[in-house]
Amino acid sequence: MAEPTPRPSARDARGHDGETADTAEVFTRLAALPPGPERDRLRQDVIAAWLPMAERVSMRFRKCGESPADLRQVAALALVHAVDRYDPRLGHAFESFAIPTINGELKRHVRDHVWSLHIPRRDQELRAAVRAAAARLEQLGAGSDVTVAELAAETGLSEEEVRRGLDADGVHHTLSLDHTVAGSDELPLADTLGRCDRALELVIDRQSLKPLLDALPEREKYVLYWRFFGNLTQQQIGARLGVSQMQISRILSRTCARLRRQLLAAA
Repeated sequence: MAEPTPRPSARDARGHDGETADTAEVFTRLAALPPGPERDRLRQDVIAAWLPMAERVSMRFRKCGESPADLRQVAALALVHAVDRYDPRLGHAFESFAIPTINGELKRHVRDHVWSLHIPRRDQELRAAVRAAAARLEQLGAGSDVTVAELAAETGLSEEEVRRGLDADGVHHTLSLDHTVAGSDELPLADTLGRCDRALELVIDRQSLKPLLDALPEREKYVLYWRFFGNLTQQQIGARLGVSQMQISRILSRTCARLRRQLLAAA
């Protein structure tokens, strides 16, 4: 009696030299199996067989600023998705389906998680093109002093686009505000950054308001001064002027409204 022909397994399909696995028959069998332990084992074998390929794809992103371990993890997860979505009946090889899937997931990961500052996708593309062109020119003996014009000629981009790509470089990592500024005596970066000073806006407003205040009647000047600089209540101001609190309230409302209109008209 003839011995039965052994069914192909993903482990048998792995190349001895670590190159691309040949698992076409295994995928066909995997697609025909119902859910269960046997299918789960074969699925795990297929993933393990193609894992070296996914790791090789992740190495293309090793200069993006992310750790190699995280890149391998993203690539492995994308491989799992590719194995689950691949349909051998469509006729194309698994590799031609899996590599774009893994590449896409890695690019999305870099775009969404690696960049410390969010910049437009076009600027990210310009950065990649400029970096690749600079590497080619350096290999050709141009050295590290590659000009913007040379990069533009190499990439086919305009010089303005090259500058945008250069400006986008180096944003994968940001410095801590406690980082010491080079050439300073232990001066932290935070102490060198400008801040929005509301007092500057108040200076402008006060200078614009000064001639309008000078033109007010004496009683209205006193009411404003006592209310906003003397911190007196409306009732206390009314007692000083011999009028009711309601009258002081009307004076404040009328005077502030008039000053606001005059300021807006002068702006």
